[in-house]
Formats: sequence, C-alpha cells, structure tokens
Amino acid sequence: MAARAMNSCVIIRSAASPPPTFWSCCPQRQFRTRRFHRYLRLHSRCSLPRYPLSHDGARSYSVQSLVETVIEELYSMRKRGRIRASTELGLTSTSELLEDKVGKQAMQKGLLLEFKKDSERLLLAVALRPDGKKNWIVSDQNGVTTSIKPQQVTFIVPGIENFDPMEISNFVQKAHNNLDPALLEFAWNELLENKKSVTVEELAEMIFGSAEPLESYCAYLLLSRDDIYFTVLGSKGPQSIYGPRPVRQVDQLLQKKLAKEAEEKEIEEFVQLLKSIKEMPPHAKPPNSMWKTEEKNWQKIKSLEAFAIDACKNDDQKRMTGTILKAMGMAKTASAAVTLLIDIGYFPVHVNLDLLKLSIRTDHPDEIVLAAESLLLESTDLDEVDRVDLTHLKVYAIDVDEADELDDALSATRLEDGRIRIWIHVADPASLVQPGSIIDKEARRRGTSVFLPTATYPMFPERLAMQGMSLKQGQQCNAVTVSVILRSDGSIEEYSVENSIIKPTYMLTYESASELLHMNLDEEIELKILSEAATLRFRWRQQQGAIDASNLETRIKVTNPNDPEPSIKLYVENQSDPAMRLVSEMMILCGEVIATYGSYNKIPLPYRGQPQSNIDTSAFAHLPEGPVRNSAIVRIMHAAEMDFRKPVRHGILGIPGYVQFTSPIRRYMDLLAHYQVKAFIRGDSPPFSAGELEGMASMINMYIRVVRRLCNSSLRYWVLEYLRRQSKNTKFRAVVLKFIKDRNALILLLEIGTQASVWVSTGVQIGDEVEVRVEEAHPRDDILCLKEVPRA
Repeated sequence: MAARAMNSCVIIRSAASPPPTFWSCCPQRQFRTRRFHRYLRLHSRCSLPRYPLSHDGARSYSVQSLVETVIEELYSMRKRGRIRASTELGLTSTSELLEDKVGKQAMQKGLLLEFKKDSERLLLAVALRPDGKKNWIVSDQNGVTTSIKPQQVTFIVPGIENFDPMEISNFVQKAHNNLDPALLEFAWNELLENKKSVTVEELAEMIFGSAEPLESYCAYLLLSRDDIYFTVLGSKGPQSIYGPRPVRQVDQLLQKKLAKEAEEKEIEEFVQLLKSIKEMPPHAKPPNSMWKTEEKNWQKIKSLEAFAIDACKNDDQKRMTGTILKAMGMAKTASAAVTLLIDIGYFPVHVNLDLLKLSIRTDHPDEIVLAAESLLLESTDLDEVDRVDLTHLKVYAIDVDEADELDDALSATRLEDGRIRIWIHVADPASLVQPGSIIDKEARRRGTSVFLPTATYPMFPERLAMQGMSLKQGQQCNAVTVSVILRSDGSIEEYSVENSIIKPTYMLTYESASELLHMNLDEEIELKILSEAATLRFRWRQQQGAIDASNLETRIKVTNPNDPEPSIKLYVENQSDPAMRLVSEMMILCGEVIATYGSYNKIPLPYRGQPQSNIDTSAFAHLPEGPVRNSAIVRIMHAAEMDFRKPVRHGILGIPGYVQFTSPIRRYMDLLAHYQVKAFIRGDSPPFSAGELEGMASMINMYIRVVRRLCNSSLRYWVLEYLRRQSKNTKFRAVVLKFIKDRNALILLLEIGTQASVWVSTGVQIGDEVEVRVEEAHPRDDILCLKEVPRA
C-alpha cells in the first residue's frame, strides 16, 4: 500500500492495482507513468503541513482514487479561479501576464524573504527596519543582522507578517524536508497540456493543495532549482511567472542532465582513484602506462597535464580539471595540477614543465628512425673519389666529457719556414644525408640538438648521429677539412677547403687538454703548436677590434633525473681557460675561412655579422678585468645580423666575415653551409638560393630561440636545486658586477657561475668580492634569496 497526499486528499493505491488510465490519455504527451508510479511507491509520506501561523490543527483528507483526485482537484482549482483560462501561453504577452498575475509587494517590517548574500549563497531573513531610502536591515537564518539592497532580494514568502526571526531555521528545515522535484513533472505535464503559465502560489496550490507560506516557499525552491521543466517568462521585482518548457527541450535537458550525472559519477570514481594512489608510497605508484588502459581516465589525465602547462585545447578540459582539483580540495591553478600529477607519480618530482610547454621534439618518428637505419646500411659516399687522405695527421678532438656527438677535431704542424699550418676537421653528415630527404626535413624542423642537464635530444636519430656521422677515436672518418697557414701576426695567408678522411688520435676533455698543455710534453708538440696558433689568432683579432667577452659558464649533469633526489654534478668552466680558448679560436678561424671562401666563389651562405665594431673598451678601463668588465661590455652589445649573399663584418669577433660551420651534426644552419660548400667542391650548383636560405633561417632561428629559452630555464632550475641542497652554513664567494638599486647588487657566484642579486653592506664597491649564503632556494618558483655574510 502506498499513500501520497495530493491537494486536499490522500491518494491511496494498492501495489497490485492497475495503473490509472488518466495519465496515458493525454493527447499531447503521455505522462511518464513508470517513473510516477515508482515515485508513488517510494514516497509514502503525508502532505506538506501548512506552516502554522497559529500552530494548531491539521487538515482532514478523504480517500479517493488517483484519477478522481486529480480531476476533482483541477476542476476545483479552476472553479476557484486559481488557474485562469485566459493565461494560455502564446496568446497573452509577458507584460499582460505580469500585470494579471503578479502584484507589487512593498518591503515592510516582518516580511520573510530570500536574499543573495554573495555569488554562491542565498539566505532567508526577516525584514527588521529600513536602512536609508531603499535598503533594509534584515536578520538572516544564521542570526546575522545586515543591510541589503532591494536588488539582492530574490523572493518574498507570501502570506506572512511579523515573522519571528528565531523561527527561520525551523521554517527552512521543514521546507527542505518536504522538497520533491518529481512533483514538478506532474505540474509540467498538466500546464503544458493546457498551455498555462503559473506563479509560485498557483504551483503550490496545484501540487501541495495549499498556497500558504511553507507550501509557497517549497514551490519556489522547486522552481528556482529546476533547470528542466520550467522557465521564467517574466519578473516584477522578486516575483516571477513560470511557463512549462516544450517537450523537445525537456527531452534534451533530461539527456544533458543524465549525461552530467554520469560524468559526475565518473569523476567521483576517478577522484577516489587519485586519492588512493596519492597515499601510496613512491615505489608502489602505478606506471604512466596504467592510465592509458582506460580511455576515460586517460582523457582526464591529459586534461590535468594540459592545464598544468597552460595548453588546454578547449573549455571542456579546463572545466574537467577544475572539477577534479576542487574535488581533491585543491585550488584551480596550474601549480596545483602539477602538484597533483607529481603526487600520483605521473610527473616526476623534477618534471621539466618548459620541455612540455614548448612542445620540444624529443623522440624521432618511427619512419625517420627506419630511414636512418637504411642510410647506415646502404649509404654511398658521393665524394669518395675526391677525398684527401689525412689519416697520417695527429688529430685532437676536444669537447666536454659527456659529449655524445663529436663534430670537430684539430691538427697542426710547424712548416720549415716557421709558419704554422692548422687543419680544422669537421664531421661530414652531408655525405650521408641529402638536401630534401626525409631525414633532412626532420632535422630542419628541429633546427638543433637540445642539450639539457637531464638529457640530450639529438637533431638526427641517435644511431645515425653516433655511428654514421660522429668522429670516432682510432677509426677512419669522413670529414670536411679546412686547412690554414697563418702569418706570424696571426692573419690568414693561405687556406683550402676539401673533403677528407681522418683518423682521430685523441678524444680529450677540456680539463685533460689543459692538463696536457700545462705539462708541455714533447710528445704532444702538435697540441702546443695549436695553443700557440690560438694565442696568435686572439692577439690578431684584438688588433682588429675584437672584444674579449669570455666569462664563467655553468654546466650541470643530472643523473637519474626522475628520482626525487637525483645526483647533480656542477661544473664551472672559465672560457679563458687555455684549452677552451684554443678550441674557440680554431672555430672562429674556420668560420672566417668559410666566409672568405664563400665570398670569393659567390656561394650563398648564412653569413653572420656583428656591425657594432666601434665599442670603446677604454670606457670600461676603470672596471676590474675579467667577469666584471666583460659583463659590462656584453650588456651593450647588439644582436648578430645575417646576410645570405655576402659576408658581414663581425665587429665583436674582429673578423671580416663569419659562417658557423663546425657543428653540422648539432646545428642545422651549419649543415646548410655544408650542403652549399660541398656542392661547390663537387662542381655542382648550390642546392639553395640566397632567398631560400633566408626563408629557412627565419624559421630555424625562431625555433632555436625557443630551445635557448628551454636550455636557460632548465639550467637555472638545476642550479637552484643544487643550491637548495646546500647547508645553510655554506658560504659562496661572489664578485659584485653592478648595483641595481641602492645597495641591491648584481653579483656573480664564482663557484657556481651564476648571476644573482643580494643586498650588500655599505662600503662594498663594484669588483669587490663578498661572501654570501643561501637563505631560500625554490627551483619550481624560480626563487633564490641570498644573504651577505658579514666580514670577520
């Protein structure tokens, strides 16, 4: 047996009795009998009691069938004028409906009203007294007295005068206990069939059998929370008229609601999964591949990742992420998304966000890898017959200790007349890769190899770069060799450019090369000659106006970067170190020769220049030599320029022209120069015109700037992580480069090779050394706070 109070009667129906036929006979739309019958079975409580203005008595109800009840009640309502036939939708304008149905209700003391406290809260309150001309002082359901504006009032409960503020909570509780959204479907069917609009009081009378305060407020709550069946046709102040939505629109809204509920349930399950994984120890967290097993979970993870790196493709991803973060009790911020992904083990603790944000290519597509493997197996050397055999030379390859791709190497001898002859051997990837090939196009898209503290992402597939292109100790290697004979003053007397075969003798780090130079061994006379040539070249360039901008350079190698506490090795390289100076001078020499060669033979090349050749270095003579003076000079230097038809003077280097040529495995612009030069040596036309070179250079340089930004931010992150791990008592030597403002100075940390700012004491001058210690270091937020250590 199920009972339902409807209007002024109780509907009592046996579970075995047949469903009433009234609902299935509606000509416009059949009522959802199954849902309504289920609703009758599940909701076996009495009618909403009227709010007892005189807390006495209860209504009496008679027992009737469902059909008789509904028909009799609707007839009674119409007879009493509660529903007027003249209010048919589509026949009466909104303004007429408002005039006909909604009366103007002025604010007065004792009214019970709902008002908008803020963007998220609606509260019931009792009007106490006016506050100025328009505002009112009210006492809300929480016992708080406040002043509200008329536009904050969203509803005035009808039929109440002098309401007791102490009774608000009781009133609210009774209303919420008796809300049943299913009642709206009954009213919607009836009103839609008869094309009727309805006020709050009319709806209360229709579904509760009474328009008294509590019933009216319940009806208002149902309507205000409904987003399926009814829409507001018009409003006058806090009073509104509602009309039933069309059948098709209701169906669409119901489908959306069901979809939303399913999504909410899905998100709830996903959040529970996140919470459980978050509590797991690091070794027990699932691998990233686990998230891909279920598409729905994978899409949510990708939404979180996109939000974390500010790369959401649409509003749905943002909304999804916001919902997940809110359910996790976290702020809707990118940093919160990063934290969550770290907590569940999807991101490593030291995730490189810039690598993700900048969409840097890390892996090579399968088709590129397959093409590279084919090259290694089937490659033919187009220049084989023209190669000069230089395998008799002692060849030094000098680079950083973790270098994977070796692009260049050096040889030298002293001629009988005392002049120095130098050979600069450069790896020859253009003997394998042809312009316009699939591998060439992929290298062009990348523009450069990417060297990060945590990993290297080569421009070419790794096996091709390492086995097919890189110079290897003790093995015959194809190369393009630039041979130069220097005059006694360091200027170029003779040069040649030719394809060659070499056999590298030594693979040295800068440290080991410097050590060999310091030992001055007779067996390594060639290395000593190279050092002498570098000194001659440096002196000659300075006479041509070159500016020495050598400084300290930081290099970091991180082992096992995915570990929470990876191993960090920090190196500080002085660019004026003998071995680094040697290599640098030889690379500049090579670039000058290629520019001269290209100019003489009218070869379109990426010529680099620096027109600023009139810097008066004497203006910086008052600054200490070394990092302080060099840093000051670098700050006023202009950016390099490029020309693709003729050389441009490079004022900073002090040479008439310059072409980057010595890193064709790592830099695509160098590879382009190889394509052009090798075609000329072969007797062919250059594959690219000056205009084509310019177009490619524009795109490549744009990408290189992005990579440079990534490299700088990655280095900065790991420098800060290195400093974060240091003891608070560790002292670092620093030199003051300049003052930023007042006593806030820009300093160079000598043991770190990094610039930072710190407040220094009075009396400290530019060029002075100070000691500092780390107060705070937060790599993720790029924060470094240093404090000067007082002098003893």
